[in-house]
Amino acid sequence: MSALTVDAVWKEYGDQIVLEKISIDIESRAFVALVGPSGCGKTTFLRMLLGEERPTRGQILIDGVALPSEPGPDRGVVFQRYSVFQHLTVLGNVLLGKELVASRYCGRLFGYARKAAIAEARAMLNEVGLSQAEDKYPAQLSGGMQQRLALAQALVMKPRVLLLDEPFGALDPGTRAEIHSLMKRLWHENPMTVVMVTHDMREAFALATRVVAFERRRDRPEERLRYGATITRDIPIWPPRRAGQSSLIRPDRDGPALNGR
Repeated sequence: MSALTVDAVWKEYGDQIVLEKISIDIESRAFVALVGPSGCGKTTFLRMLLGEERPTRGQILIDGVALPSEPGPDRGVVFQRYSVFQHLTVLGNVLLGKELVASRYCGRLFGYARKAAIAEARAMLNEVGLSQAEDKYPAQLSGGMQQRLALAQALVMKPRVLLLDEPFGALDPGTRAEIHSLMKRLWHENPMTVVMVTHDMREAFALATRVVAFERRRDRPEERLRYGATITRDIPIWPPRRAGQSSLIRPDRDGPALNGR
């Protein structure tokens, strides 16, 4: 399970209020897109879900239990700028998380444990279409391939919650469409809840089960310090999308069957 409960959360930095009274329930295996103007606290909210930031007031729960106070393997994250290690090969990048969790002091596995971790990393690389690139370094990969690697790096840890901070914004339209298809498939096949920040409304409505808008209700210059952003819209996608639900097959009288969304 991976349900999130955000209960009356505020985030303040000194005298500045960034977020105020954020309350939302995110069901297990949902795919929620966060949209809104720049500077309205979407990334700050994502960082609180990750554990990099703590709410000033209120609480965040995962399956009814307080969210751990620091990042952990139960929450994966992918950023817009490729969050991969340039000095490691593709395989090394995906393997690193497994090694650090299993052997936190030396950061390396040995024997059967290492063989099992390598097999798991290779299986994930195959899932994202990078099985032929495992010996390459990130600098040798295209932007789309690097973002596939970042997804593999996060998903190999089997996170309960995957956090995406504008992960596809730097990609060209063709590559972005390709990564969108991959993201949909990975969400369907892996038991996780996804929360994504995006400025692209088309992307939000194409991928998500819900689109949630953050806005400042009071945004005059003299009000920005004392009034933070809050949730102003929460739009469920219709017809509903559900993780693991197979595509609807609709026979076409004039041609072959079409895969519906």
